[in-house]
Amino acid sequence: MAMQETLYVRSMYAMGDPAKIDAALDGLVREAPGMLSDNPGYRRFGLFADRDLGKIQMSSWWETADARAQSDTRLRERRMELLRPFADSVTTDQWEAPSYTSMPDVPEGAFMRLGRTELDPADAELYVRTFQDFGRAKLEAIDGLVAAALFIDRAAGRAAVGTLHRDEAALASSRAAQSAVRGEALRKARVSLRSIEEFEVVMLHRRPS
Repeated sequence: MAMQETLYVRSMYAMGDPAKIDAALDGLVREAPGMLSDNPGYRRFGLFADRDLGKIQMSSWWETADARAQSDTRLRERRMELLRPFADSVTTDQWEAPSYTSMPDVPEGAFMRLGRTELDPADAELYVRTFQDFGRAKLEAIDGLVAAALFIDRAAGRAAVGTLHRDEAALASSRAAQSAVRGEALRKARVSLRSIEEFEVVMLHRRPS
C-alpha cells in the first residue's frame, strides 16, 4: 500500500454529566465547522459521543504540526466555553496520522470504534508499517467498515486505531472480524491493547474544497 501524507491530529476526550451532553454536542455541531475552517491547514473534524455514559471524543486534522499548534491557541478558549457546562474532565492529545482511509463515504447514522494501545517507542515505526502494509487493508475489507485510521505519539509510546462503521448493526457484527485483525497486528508489531470504546458519530466535517 502506497505511503500517504502524514496529517497531524488533535484529539479531545471529555467526560461529564450525561444529562448535559446534548447541549454540549449541539454547540459543537453549530460552531465547530466555522471555527475550524477559518484556520490555515485545516483538513477534517470528527465529533463522537457515548450519550449514555457522558463521553465526547473529537478530533481535528491538520496539514502540519505548526498549523495544529496555532489553531489550538486560537480555538482553546471558545472550545472550553462550549465544553465547560458539561465536562468534569477534558484530556487533549496530539497525534500523527500516518495511515488512514483517504476519502471515506460515511453515511448518516454511522458509529466509531476506538482502540487505544501502548508500545515501546522503539517499535513505533514497526507499528506504522504493520498497520500500513497489513492492518488497514484487512480492516477496510470487513463488511460495513467504511474507514480506518492509525494515530500515534511515537515519543510517548501511545497509539490508537479508529474505525468507522456504516451503522450500529455493522458496528456490532464487525466485532469478531476486527478482533482477529487486531490480534494479529498487535502480535506482529509488539503492541499492547489498553482499551476499546464505541461511539455514535455525531458529525464529520471536511475542509471545503
